[in-house]
Amino acid sequence: MKTINDFNFKDKKALVRVDFNVPQDDQLKITDNTRISAVKPTVDKILNDGGSVILMTHLGRPKGEAKDEFSLKHIVNEVSEVLGHEVKFVEESIGEKAEKAASDLQPGEILLLENLRFHNEEEKGDEEFAEQLSKLGDAYVNDAFGTAHRAHASTAVIANYFQSTKFFGLLMENELKAIDKVLKSGERPVTAILGGSKVSTKITIIENILPAIDNLIIGGGMAFTFIKALGGKIGNSLVEEDKLPLALEILGKAKEHNVKVYLPSDTIIAESFSNDADRKEADIYEIPEGWMGMDAGPKSREQFNDVLLNSRTILWNGPIGVFEMSNFSAGTEALGESITEATKLGAFSLVGGGDSVAFVKQFGYADKVSYVSTGGGAMLESLEGLELPGIAAINK
Repeated sequence: MKTINDFNFKDKKALVRVDFNVPQDDQLKITDNTRISAVKPTVDKILNDGGSVILMTHLGRPKGEAKDEFSLKHIVNEVSEVLGHEVKFVEESIGEKAEKAASDLQPGEILLLENLRFHNEEEKGDEEFAEQLSKLGDAYVNDAFGTAHRAHASTAVIANYFQSTKFFGLLMENELKAIDKVLKSGERPVTAILGGSKVSTKITIIENILPAIDNLIIGGGMAFTFIKALGGKIGNSLVEEDKLPLALEILGKAKEHNVKVYLPSDTIIAESFSNDADRKEADIYEIPEGWMGMDAGPKSREQFNDVLLNSRTILWNGPIGVFEMSNFSAGTEALGESITEATKLGAFSLVGGGDSVAFVKQFGYADKVSYVSTGGGAMLESLEGLELPGIAAINK
């Protein structure tokens, strides 16, 4: 893996693709700066070498129009604060102003270009746009794992203009190593926890990881499709009727790979999809009509805990209950506690995918697991075994 540690950036301008697609409130203030702080080690290494940094990113979906609400001028102060250096800003990403700002940049300085998606050419992977961007720097660094699954001008095409000076940033390196630990090099037993609402969104992941894992815990809404396929009564619980045969097929494949599958045995049920609904515990195979499963029950939590405490490598993608509602968050919280405990015992734990990441941040588990991925879609595609365009471009 060709990383920035293989190069000295003294007197070089590094064009660094980052993912500063950060959440903002109504006043356009950043509400979570994780993605900015995640690239600090990369920026520090380049500056410490005596180089300068030109940051490029997208923000939101401006669809090729220069809209004020999506301008990076609103985040430049926070970027300066988090990176610990004054960050200069230019209201263009290509063109004369951008070229002059890049040309004037001195060693030790940082420049932030305007939102790349103010140009339709970015998402189209336009060669000419990529070439214009490439003129701004001497080296190209991709540290934007969150967009590595997109074949955009700044994530994939631009690398063609830096044959010997293209590198992965340190965040990208950490992301790729974390996924490699789960799929290839991790200590066994390896346990994957897949939750969330639909089996259909996780099929390719399950098929790709089965040869690499020992245990598969299935929770959340998708569990009810498996339970119904096995003949259980699931009441009004979420189910993908057309995926019942597929659920049985997955269980068969798991058996072929000697993977133990753990489904919840009990569940917290409710009369409606509401935090205030009447609720009670039920056997997951015997949910009464008119009731729906909303969270993993106490027996399931204990069983999952036993599996996790005996694991050496853990992948967690997707909650196992409707954690957004306080009365149905206990199962996912218990899972967070179990993974925390397993991590303390020396297991490597990787959390990835939007809802799981949202959960660990909201409930304070982010610092208690080994690694929290910054890329939702990119991580899922990596787990599906796909080579991401942004990664292929550096490896080429």
